[in-house]
Amino acid sequence: MRAAAGAGRSVTVMCRSIKTLREPYTENVTDADVRAAALQYVRKISGFRAPAGHNSEAFEHAVTAVAEATRDLLDHLEVRGQRAAQSPAGRLA
Repeated sequence: MRAAAGAGRSVTVMCRSIKTLREPYTENVTDADVRAAALQYVRKISGFRAPAGHNSEAFEHAVTAVAEATRDLLDHLEVRGQRAAQSPAGRLA
């Protein structure tokens, strides 16, 4: 699916390798799953598979921020009208 943007630009679809991380599509989401999705997102947005040395700190900061936002979102989603089950550590179980 493509969406048109103004001024003769077009926006392409999001990276297909990012998988849905919420229940019931994915059970037992790990920090590695969240980080992998964040990395794919930052790669897609930045256009870099791996940043040059002078951009590596900004790139890593973005991956960490996206992973934290993703985990926060998953921890607060309600699935089918109920709070998502959480483990004692506050992570999705």
